[in-house]
Amino acid sequence: MSLKANEKNSIESGTFSLTDVVSIADISRKEIEIVLNKAKNLEEMDKKEKSKILENRVVASLFFEPSTRTRLSFETAIQNLGGRVIGFADPGVSSFKKGETLSDTIKMIERYADIIVMRHFIEGAARRAAEISQVPIINGGDGANQHPTQTLLDLYTIKKEFGKIDGITIGLLGDLKYGRTVHSLAYALAKFNDAKIYCISPEQLKMPKEIIEDIKGKVKVIETDDLNKVLPELDVLYATRIQKERFADEKDYNKVKNAFILDAGILKKTKKQFRIMHPLPRVNEIKTELDLTPAALYFEQAANGVPVREALLAMLLGKKKVI
Repeated sequence: MSLKANEKNSIESGTFSLTDVVSIADISRKEIEIVLNKAKNLEEMDKKEKSKILENRVVASLFFEPSTRTRLSFETAIQNLGGRVIGFADPGVSSFKKGETLSDTIKMIERYADIIVMRHFIEGAARRAAEISQVPIINGGDGANQHPTQTLLDLYTIKKEFGKIDGITIGLLGDLKYGRTVHSLAYALAKFNDAKIYCISPEQLKMPKEIIEDIKGKVKVIETDDLNKVLPELDVLYATRIQKERFADEKDYNKVKNAFILDAGILKKTKKQFRIMHPLPRVNEIKTELDLTPAALYFEQAANGVPVREALLAMLLGKKKVI
């Protein structure tokens, strides 16, 4: 029987019922908290004990779009858990270059692996893969749509830093139109109590209206293009780069590429416990002078991807007893 068919065994407690991780919208607050707790336990676990969790398991890592942190943190997580990795980081070396469809790729890879981690440039590709696959699918980012594992590590980072997620005031800054990380994070924060989101962007890069409509009433959302005005209220500023690759016309990109550039001067206007997060890579939106300040949380944020992705892999493959 396939892993996905045996849904009751996906999580021993039955509270984490998902057999795929495609969208943060699919995951309840309770399930989010389960993942974060598992990540903490794994981060503290003895390395030798942890290395047995994915023993004799094969994970396929399929990256149809460039990645550094997501791909390497997944591969680190797999190896930490004792699993083996197959796959590609460049679709040009796969049969995709010969015209093979996503459906056929997934149907083949599921015969080689116990679980598939996939990043794709087309929105909805992860959902389609999950519909086809008989083994679990983890979405490593699909176009400008969703990036659920990034959101889980973002929440883990916030909880580690502030001790809670409820009541957090966060500014989402930069490319909110195409930024899949902020789309997923907005949906996730709407599951928590008394969170407040400032959407800070140029007019051309505002958060999609459908996302605002979906979360309205569940979380307080204020849209603005004035960062300085809201800085004193923020616990966290979640900056994103302006994504050149998402623009059809380079002229449109050039108009907004320098819309927000953060330097050490902003700290004069912020709370003492103010922190800056960023999914990375950055281009010029955060000056390196901020890196050595207490506000800089983005490199620790990236490191937190490993325990969170360890937790997801272990849970989806049914290794609950060691967590």
